Amino acid sequence: MTNPPNILVLCTGNSCRSQLLHGYLTQLLGPRAGVYSAGIETHGLNPRAVRVMAEDGIDISHHTSNHVDEYAAVPFAFVITVCDHANEVCPVFPSSAQKLHHNFPDPAKATGTEEEIMAQFRAVRDQVKAYAEAFVRGPFAAA
Repeated sequence: MTNPPNILVLCTGNSCRSQLLHGYLTQLLGPRAGVYSAGIETHGLNPRAVRVMAEDGIDISHHTSNHVDEYAAVPFAFVITVCDHANEVCPVFPSSAQKLHHNFPDPAKATGTEEEIMAQFRAVRDQVKAYAEAFVRGPFAAA
């Protein structure tokens, strides 16, 4: 039996967008893949990201904010960057990894009232969820 493919979701700070996609891919793929998320920097897990995922029935409160260097030895089948900054400064991974990119807006930069900020987090969460579902049906299924 072969090991399930590993997927790395990469963002700048590993606090919001990468955590959201990590949560959805883990839910959608279960044991069919090893899902990791990391950042070029580590900013800690954003509490609003935890809250919006909980609203959709996914608990990411146990996630940690990890630096990409921690996974240098992991063989990834997919590396998905979720912000332009991470895509531009993404470290080089073995050529066997399929690199995908989608620039999601950063909800951590949202301003306004708490409700307006949370609305931004929900909008990005919904975009990430749609992307995760499309990834599972498309590139992951084709691999």
